Amino acid sequence: MAHCIAEEAEKILDKAYPVLDYGFIRLVDYCGSDDRIVQSARVSYGAGTKTYRQDQGLINYLMRNNHTSPFEQVSFTFHVKMPIFVARQWIRHRTARVNEISGRYSVMSDEYYTPDKDQLNFQSVSNRQGRGEVADNETQKKVLKIIEEDHKIISENYHKMLDMGLAREIARIDLPLSQYTEWYWQIDLHNLFHFLSLRLDNHAQLEIREYAKIMLEMVRKVCPMATKAYEDLRLGGKSFSASEVNALKKMLNGEECPLTGRSKEIFEEKLS
Repeated sequence: MAHCIAEEAEKILDKAYPVLDYGFIRLVDYCGSDDRIVQSARVSYGAGTKTYRQDQGLINYLMRNNHTSPFEQVSFTFHVKMPIFVARQWIRHRTARVNEISGRYSVMSDEYYTPDKDQLNFQSVSNRQGRGEVADNETQKKVLKIIEEDHKIISENYHKMLDMGLAREIARIDLPLSQYTEWYWQIDLHNLFHFLSLRLDNHAQLEIREYAKIMLEMVRKVCPMATKAYEDLRLGGKSFSASEVNALKKMLNGEECPLTGRSKEIFEEKLS
């Protein structure tokens, strides 16, 4: 089984998976797998004599009870190309090691992210950082024209300044958040699962969710048992406060939910 998993993981190494219009993500390297997690948990060296079912049970136990250090024994290094606004959301996860392309040393590419017209939404009336209804066709056309014209002008002016001999670190200062950047991003499995929990959530911005979806499938190739446990116990699970647990007990006993107002709304959202 371990040999088959290793073969599947090796197949995706250095393979660029396209994301958005010009972006990609590829797995450069990984260290460890499910075997490393269970070996670390058992403080054992070598494959041992445990069965697949026992290994899955142990990983489930570790995940359920927040025993995180065995998962930290596994690490991944990704090469990612993404718009700068996605990178600025991504970099908030400070548990990784990052090396990004530098506009001081390199001439930046003329690649800018342009969203599909169906992804152009009006501002949400209930969420200050979210999207509302999809914009009408006329608005979509106007917005795409504005974006495309801006990209053309910015790119032309960037190269004009470079041709004038201006320092690259100065010429870059007017480049937009839609400009593509690249980096190497290295992180352990425990913190990667935390990243995915936040960035696969429906409240996360659509563009970064697209990267997170592909990363999850990459991790599955390397650590299928850990990924299964993560999806069941974390990604597909819910955590409840003490008052919410009390409300659940009362409801199971046929009593009315004691929560009211916003607390009740949040509780019901978790149950939906």
